[in-house]
Amino acid sequence: MAGLGAVGVAAWVAVTRWTTVAAGNPAYTWLLVALAVAGVVMLAWSTRARKRRDRGGWNRAVRAVPAIVLVVAAVAAGWLRPFPATTPDAVAGAGVADLTVVDLTSTIELRPPGQASGTGFVFYPGARVDPRAYVAILRPVAAAGHLVVIVKPPLGLALLESSQAAAVVAAHPEVGRWVVGGHSMGGVAAASYAAAAGSRAAGLVLWAAYPSGNLSARTNLAVTSVSGTADGLTTPADVEASRASLPSSTRFVAVPGAVHADFGDYGPQPGDGAPGIDHAQAQERIVAATLAALS
Repeated sequence: MAGLGAVGVAAWVAVTRWTTVAAGNPAYTWLLVALAVAGVVMLAWSTRARKRRDRGGWNRAVRAVPAIVLVVAAVAAGWLRPFPATTPDAVAGAGVADLTVVDLTSTIELRPPGQASGTGFVFYPGARVDPRAYVAILRPVAAAGHLVVIVKPPLGLALLESSQAAAVVAAHPEVGRWVVGGHSMGGVAAASYAAAAGSRAAGLVLWAAYPSGNLSARTNLAVTSVSGTADGLTTPADVEASRASLPSSTRFVAVPGAVHADFGDYGPQPGDGAPGIDHAQAQERIVAATLAALS
């Protein structure tokens, strides 16, 4: 049963989300491959044991340990199945004249037309959300002259590698000033990078997010917190409670009627609130607040 479950989960994710998985960080692809291979091995092992009538208590116990591990891995892999972008074609580059979108292994770069402003923006996606879901909403930021780099977190969880911004900064020495930001868990990861020793972040933009640590003493960090008043996941109460963990100069922008899923293009999210504003209008306000933070 463990072997069948592992193969089944890997096949289910591949069939229902293959284009999304292929567009993200390769770590999840390798996890699915490993899960499928382990499942086939478990099936072969079990079949051989049955043929040999190897059903002693000790042998059952030996087989139980890898079976339990495989079940846990299968459940985790199924839970990690990403929310797909509803606008995956946005990566193709349509919509903004001369804007170049480069889809790389670990990042998606939105390169501005003409001369860049000198301020770069590294963005961490929310948990299990297709990184392409943020291309459309961040297009206007790049069109304003900012290099925008969306990182692809391993397994879709930004907290697993909150230092991804460091590699982006190192790859673009031409950019003189950096701001980091992120949505939900991505915002937590961005805050972790901003607080880390050696961080090049001059600013932090939180989209429906709050830091896991205390940044209140970071007076040299320009912070903007953008949230939705109808968000059912990062609630207004959560945002209000985060004030104590952020610098006193933090700018708070609440978008009336906006929900958690308004910060990207990936469809409704379980547990979210009911939107009280049009999706496009909510995103216009989110972008306006982000551009003000980058100016």
